[in-house]
Amino acid sequence: MKKYTFTEKKDTRSGFGAGILELGRTNPDVVAMTADLAGSLKLEGFIKEFPERYVQCGIAEANMIGVAAGLTIGGKIPFATTFANFATGRVYDQIRQSVCYSNKNVKICASHAGLTLGEDGATHQILEDLGMMKMLPNMTVINPCDFNQTKAATIAIAEHEGPVYLRFGRPVVPIFTPADQKFEIGKAVILNEGPDVSIFATGHLVWEAIQAGEKLAEEGIEADIINIHTIKPLDEEAILASVKKTGCAVSAEEHMLNGGLGDSVAQVLARNYPAPLEMIGVHDTFGESGTPAQLMEKYGLTADRIVEAVKKAMQRKAA
Repeated sequence: MKKYTFTEKKDTRSGFGAGILELGRTNPDVVAMTADLAGSLKLEGFIKEFPERYVQCGIAEANMIGVAAGLTIGGKIPFATTFANFATGRVYDQIRQSVCYSNKNVKICASHAGLTLGEDGATHQILEDLGMMKMLPNMTVINPCDFNQTKAATIAIAEHEGPVYLRFGRPVVPIFTPADQKFEIGKAVILNEGPDVSIFATGHLVWEAIQAGEKLAEEGIEADIINIHTIKPLDEEAILASVKKTGCAVSAEEHMLNGGLGDSVAQVLARNYPAPLEMIGVHDTFGESGTPAQLMEKYGLTADRIVEAVKKAMQRKAA
């Protein structure tokens, strides 16, 4: 098992803040927008340097999406930011009609996604957003794993023509990917290679997958560990190449099982190469208030649960 270490932890939303500030300095068409959450989205640096390219829309998310769509007509690249629950569930109609239907170059950048929002509870812990967004034609969906990858993804989506949903979070998590990485939309990242099982992870669950890989290696099980940072377009080639080698797979995500990464992987396998697949995610339920660590443990989004799923998948392969 390849060894991954980290020297510090940082929230992925700060990676977004660093990325959009760099974009502000290099791309004069980038505009930052928010719905009364500039501090939570780490926009302070951008606002200080580029106040003329910042739009405060107030608590009016639907209007923000409409304004963003309009700005693209003038050649601007709007980054519309708010909490993930408000960025998707509250304004789905506006995204569908004003952004995706006409393929507008809007970047929807959403923080505080998933269970690790923590104490704010079920009303804010959206667990359906990846599914909602990936179902929209023309929408690209990205879920990076740490500060560095979020920064790189933020910079990369400015060069991509068309709607993007970029998802990130509030809790501090290990920084383990390179600071100078090149982010390729739709291209999975292989973190470890092994012949026994494929582990496909996204977002905060990538680090848990690495921890699971270390536990498995102690038992003589070597896993392919693959960071699926782009949910759509999905890197089907990487998924199939891995599973054809290992014969079984596990998916891991901080999202509802219905509509998430596991669903997408299952579709790829069902169409091309049927194989045992176990899925780690939230099982058709809302979250609740608690610390991120408490919630990840309660809902089974941990390295230990990934290890259990791997063993189950391997048993199914052998049967």
